[in-house]
Amino acid sequence: MRSPSSPVTPVDPGFDVVVLGAGLNSLNLTIAFHRQYGMRCTTVVRVPVAMNEHTVTSDQLVLGADATDERMRDALLDLAAVRPAGRPALLLTNADSLIEFIDRFRPELEEHYLLAQVGGELLSRLADKAEFAQICEELGIGTVPTVIVDFARAGEADWNGTRELPWSYPVVGKAANTAEYHHVDFPGKRKVFFLESPEEHLDLVRRLREAGFSGRFLFQELIPGDDTAQRSITAYRSSRGKVTLLCAAQVLLGEHTPEALGRPAAMITGEHPSLTAAAERFLDAVDYVGFANFDVKIDPRTGAECFFEINPRIGRNNYYVTAAGESVARHVVADRVHDQDIHRVVVTREILYSILPVRLVLRYLRDPGLREKVRRMARTGLRNPFRYRPEGWWMRAYSVVSGLNFVRKYRAVYPRPTDTGF
Repeated sequence: MRSPSSPVTPVDPGFDVVVLGAGLNSLNLTIAFHRQYGMRCTTVVRVPVAMNEHTVTSDQLVLGADATDERMRDALLDLAAVRPAGRPALLLTNADSLIEFIDRFRPELEEHYLLAQVGGELLSRLADKAEFAQICEELGIGTVPTVIVDFARAGEADWNGTRELPWSYPVVGKAANTAEYHHVDFPGKRKVFFLESPEEHLDLVRRLREAGFSGRFLFQELIPGDDTAQRSITAYRSSRGKVTLLCAAQVLLGEHTPEALGRPAAMITGEHPSLTAAAERFLDAVDYVGFANFDVKIDPRTGAECFFEINPRIGRNNYYVTAAGESVARHVVADRVHDQDIHRVVVTREILYSILPVRLVLRYLRDPGLREKVRRMARTGLRNPFRYRPEGWWMRAYSVVSGLNFVRKYRAVYPRPTDTGF
């Protein structure tokens, strides 16, 4: 559906962009291309999402909730068939399952689309949080103290699944590989577990075994600090091996519903030189290609930087980069469309990114100095993708309704800030 304020004739940049997936994951990407090139992307989804229907930044192709991966592949090939001969097209996504989809059909898709993501072998390695920690250790990058339990070895005599953990409680538990974990179901299943006692630890191990889980599970020391101790890093490394984009932000407040726990919802960009340097070192070491997003937490006891994981995509809230003045779109366009590297950009400009009402964010900030900084930045530097200026009245109204829904959710699941963010 076209918003009343949509341009009648979008600008033609000489290439097309197709984005797989719905919601804010894709909207923030299509905003970047619209802002940089004045173009409308094509968003391909199984189930329509209102924000993608109403945005001025893309047109939506809906496949249906029961569409198979093969149906999605065929739809992409159909789109390519009606494109003028020789016209390039980027194929992007910002969802783990669709990253895997692109890799699965890479030989067919590469005949018609320019791709900017690593191959399947490295994808599998990076998707495993245990592998990620090992790479970081080899590079001297700080990570979270972790015990790895391999449930495939649960029947062996020296299995460590029921051994006492070496830290005081509470501790954190999560699957090393979310794709393996996705197919397991059991009562009380969560993305991340916050275990308060040895009894809860052993009970979780029992439930995982009974559910038939055979992957690796991580038990980690709980790094104290509320959401403001978290950092997000967004980067791009070209197909010629050059990191051209680095941007880091301090998280102010993350989402706290079980299915979205840990997703940043409000952040401040700025200078974080040690974080961006570590991210660049990691990407170079594994010969990474494309967008990447790192999750980090600063240990308030020591100031140590603890890298948690890498997402092999740009990250849901990537608008914080574009809003800080550096369009993420131009990095992938320069690399894949124009086959060149642009000068390396490290974004340091401070802006306040938030999809939450500022008053809600302020309620969770316990540092008076940070609270005052957010108040000041809200007057001049507030950026919300739902309030991207070319959008029409529908998106502005959506930002209000979405904000009110967030207030209701936080009251239910995270009514007040805690020392751990749980």
